[in-house]
Amino acid sequence: MNFLRLSAAMLLVMCVAASATALRSPNGNLTVMIEVATGPQHVSDLQYSVTFNGTAVIAPSGLGLKIGDDLLGPRMKLIATRRGSNDTTWHPVCGERAVVRDHYNELALDLEQLDLPHRLFTVTFRAYDEGVAFCYTIPAQAQSGPIIITGETSEFRFEKNYPAWVTYSAQGHYQKMPLSAIKPGCERPLVVELGENLFAAIAEANLVDYARMKFASLTRGTGIVSKLDGSVKAALPLTTPWRVIMVAESPGRLIENNDIISNLNAPCAITDTSWIKPGRVIREVTLTTAGGKACVNFAVEHGLQYVEYDAGWYGDEYSAASDATGVHLDPKRSKGPLDLQEVIRYGKERGIGVLLYVNHLALERQIDQLLPLYKQWGVKGIKFGFVNVGSQQWTSWLHEAIRKCATNGFMVDVHDEYRPTGYGRTYPNLMTCEGIRGDETSPTNGVTLAHLFTRLLAGPADNTVCYYDKRVDANASHAYQLAKPVCIFSPWQFLFWYDRPSPAPKEGTGGVPSQARMGAEPELEFYKYLPTTWDDTKVLHGKIGEYAVVARRKGEQWFVGFLNSGAPRTFQVPLNFLKLDKTYRAWIYSDDQAIATRTHVRIDQQAVDAHTVLGLTAGKAGGVAVRIEPR
Repeated sequence: MNFLRLSAAMLLVMCVAASATALRSPNGNLTVMIEVATGPQHVSDLQYSVTFNGTAVIAPSGLGLKIGDDLLGPRMKLIATRRGSNDTTWHPVCGERAVVRDHYNELALDLEQLDLPHRLFTVTFRAYDEGVAFCYTIPAQAQSGPIIITGETSEFRFEKNYPAWVTYSAQGHYQKMPLSAIKPGCERPLVVELGENLFAAIAEANLVDYARMKFASLTRGTGIVSKLDGSVKAALPLTTPWRVIMVAESPGRLIENNDIISNLNAPCAITDTSWIKPGRVIREVTLTTAGGKACVNFAVEHGLQYVEYDAGWYGDEYSAASDATGVHLDPKRSKGPLDLQEVIRYGKERGIGVLLYVNHLALERQIDQLLPLYKQWGVKGIKFGFVNVGSQQWTSWLHEAIRKCATNGFMVDVHDEYRPTGYGRTYPNLMTCEGIRGDETSPTNGVTLAHLFTRLLAGPADNTVCYYDKRVDANASHAYQLAKPVCIFSPWQFLFWYDRPSPAPKEGTGGVPSQARMGAEPELEFYKYLPTTWDDTKVLHGKIGEYAVVARRKGEQWFVGFLNSGAPRTFQVPLNFLKLDKTYRAWIYSDDQAIATRTHVRIDQQAVDAHTVLGLTAGKAGGVAVRIEPR
């Protein structure tokens, strides 16, 4: 088996008297040391370590790739080192901030394998103020055809057996456990608590045509090692995805710094992005014409932008024989009738777009036929269902499908096990994706608050919010539901997943309970004003699995979401992010059983300014939502 081993010989050219070289972040807080390792416990002879303000984050850790059947042994020569830096800004099409700064220092080590002449490769490190990233590059070489990477042994060692937030599937439950208890297949990002005021997150960026990385515990020592979901076959030159180590003083700062993932991807490849429109969505649950028109009318009245037809509109989604080129209702889900093109026409007249769900079985067979057809119908976006993930084959297929959708003018929502790694910067028609235990799975508030500080580091998450469904009363509160799309970022916010507007047909409801029928509760105005992309984001309070207070700005308006779990809590929230020379009005939506509606949401108004401190109180499964605008 081919094992790329980075050895002590690499450093001879770098420094004769010293055994290490340093790379520092622009503000100097983060330092990466690249040094000679000693001792048999290390996989590679070249190690890196990371410190934050002098405190160890990553202990000396090895680097390595397994390539083909040849052993790329320890005898390596450093050809050259190259340093560089970058300080630029860019503007996301659909982001959590209006402007993103891409600021880093870089060190690249060009290496040659001595006992396999002309076997060249490069290891590149970047140090941001927000974290550290590294990748491997194998350049084109005269004697080489395609290569097969059979594994990777990038290590992330820690000085102690710290607790980490672990799950083994993208939609799984998170558990807090020591690093030594992690089994193979641990998901990324993986958040590790190094202390009360120090957190790290190990993640992946720029996964486009490669096998997904997950983690396993080290067999010796404390920490984790990368595990690829299968081999990678590639022509040269090849650069691997980035391995990322985010570092911050709090879980909230990790969220505020999550643009490091996007920064490690290529810039936007779409010249004209004017057709890419974020917005609020209602799912049509009856799969009927009447139901679709009722959803369009509701969307117009309540300021939504899209209606989505989900599984069942073209037959049994799980059947390979299902044909997504026409309407063929799955009788298990609806009796119909459904004139889908009439609903699309009706929505277009009223400024409401229609999104369509298509299972991967139909997409894999028919995508080149479906895209021009759906464009002719007037469809605005496609939700991919149950896509295959993990292997290089399916990673490549999925991102090619997103590019094809961009060419044809379609926005995309990828559901189920896919987690983003920043490709939405390059192709911002990738609006959102699941990869989260959303409301349709009835998560507890604690589960959602674990995902918020782990999964959301990777990028937007389609949480499939349910507002009227009975599971809200079982797990949370309605003020909590109002606050959720403030805290959980997604350019497409599905706000009514199981909910059905009136009037809507009783037949063909797909088992939707009567409790899911919508009312006219006054707090729905909050969703009407709610943006889904933002100019600024601040996490004011946060503890993984327990609570979060998030403030976001769009233009002159601010929105605050407070999600709570486990015990009643009150937070004092200074509004010092408001402009000093302005006065504002705040609408505060909180839980109050004395309010005589089925949702029991109280609405208070209050004059506020930059000197105001709001006291926000939530029950053990409750929340608070706040809208603030200039007077």
